[in-house]
Amino acid sequence: MRKPIIAGNWKMNNTASEGVALVNALKPLVANADCEVVVCVPAIDIPAVAEALKGSNIALGAQNVHFAEKGAFTGEISANMLKEFGVKYVIIGHSERRQYFGETDETVNKRTLAALNAGLTPIVCVGESLEERETGKTESVLDKQLTDGLKGIENIADIVIAYEPVWAIGTGKTATSEQANETIGYIRKKIGELFCPKCAEKLRIQYGGSMNAGNCKELMAMPEIDGGLIGGASLKANDFATIANYNK
Repeated sequence: MRKPIIAGNWKMNNTASEGVALVNALKPLVANADCEVVVCVPAIDIPAVAEALKGSNIALGAQNVHFAEKGAFTGEISANMLKEFGVKYVIIGHSERRQYFGETDETVNKRTLAALNAGLTPIVCVGESLEERETGKTESVLDKQLTDGLKGIENIADIVIAYEPVWAIGTGKTATSEQANETIGYIRKKIGELFCPKCAEKLRIQYGGSMNAGNCKELMAMPEIDGGLIGGASLKANDFATIANYNK
């Protein structure tokens, strides 16, 4: 049985003090959640938020990680630096990293392997643009992202995949629950081909396209969807808690 995982991606929002206030408001609201709850915060917020999360059931995540252990990579942060502050999860390959910062399937792969080697759990993002979906390229795009981005992983169940249709991020648009379920089912099938069917059944796959307090129950009722990577709704404690408590 796959345990659902609801992860908030704060993106470039919240100072350290604002982040602490948010998680302090969130903690009692999700204390009895049946899913795994994660907040992925800006790097500069990690020390303060890590302290605020102590004793809670909320795991700490980062939004990126470099693939080298150390070295002349000004502005980057290594997996061991994150791990020292209790970071458990790290988002890799988010569409915004791909779109604005030159992320490729090759660098996604290198970051994913580095995170795994350090004992972090990568949340690896995949997904197609609106043009790619409308021209029937969704499966070929996902095939490449999965094949190139996940090569060399020994146990695929050690990661989480987030399916984020690029056209449904920050736009207010959302794939229908049936569309999301169908595409995530395809991802699971492809993982079964690349690794093994039993491995694919253990892999948690989130939906990451504008899941919110209003649509979370319908999306989470789908058999292939194992959680959500939440953007804007994760910035409000009540909204994020509603998603985390989707089954109550």
